[in-house]
Amino acid sequence: MRTPIIAGNWKMHKTIEEAIDELKKLQPLVKDTTNEVVIYPSFFAVKPCIDTIQGSNISVGVQNMHFEEEGAYTGEVSPKMVGEITRHVLIGHSERRQYYNETDETVNNKMKAAIAHGLCPTLCIGETLEQREAEKTLEIIRTQLGSGLDGFDADKMKDVVIAYEPIWAIGTGKTATKETAQEVHANIRMLLKELFGEETAEKTRILYGGSVKPANIVELMSMDDIDGGLIGGASLKADVFSDIVNFNL
Repeated sequence: MRTPIIAGNWKMHKTIEEAIDELKKLQPLVKDTTNEVVIYPSFFAVKPCIDTIQGSNISVGVQNMHFEEEGAYTGEVSPKMVGEITRHVLIGHSERRQYYNETDETVNNKMKAAIAHGLCPTLCIGETLEQREAEKTLEIIRTQLGSGLDGFDADKMKDVVIAYEPIWAIGTGKTATKETAQEVHANIRMLLKELFGEETAEKTRILYGGSVKPANIVELMSMDDIDGGLIGGASLKADVFSDIVNFNL
């Protein structure tokens, strides 16, 4: 059985004080869940959030990192720096690809660096509306997954999580139907089987991201190959996010 992960990506929201306050509200609301809960706040709030959740069942991660250990990379954070405070890191989020020229090559370099430093990376992949309408979804998924995991073997996959986030559904209110999401997730698992074997494919958790909310989490999680959610806007309010975390099939 794959333990579901419900992750909240807070993006560029919440000051340190606001982040701490939200986590204090969240902790009692999710204390009884058997699901894995991860919050990704802004860099400034990561350490204060980690201090806040000590002793709870919530983990805190970072939204991005560089692939070099150090150097003249103004504004960046290295995997060595990340590893000092957490193991969780998002890599290749669609907004990084869209706004900051993240490429399949840099995503792969970050994935390799994350594993080399003992981190638990979540590799984000997904297609645009134009690509979906051109019926290129599975082609894009194959390319991004294969490129992102280039140079990996089964041993390196034990701490890797995959997040399928159709770009056309992020923050738009549009959500892939459970059948559409399941089709892509099943294909991702099939690709993982081709790359790393059946055992690794069955163990790897694949999250869905794209306007997930309390109203649709149950139907999404009822699908065989959907192992959790990467939640954006709905993770910003503790009461709403906790309803997602505490879903019941």
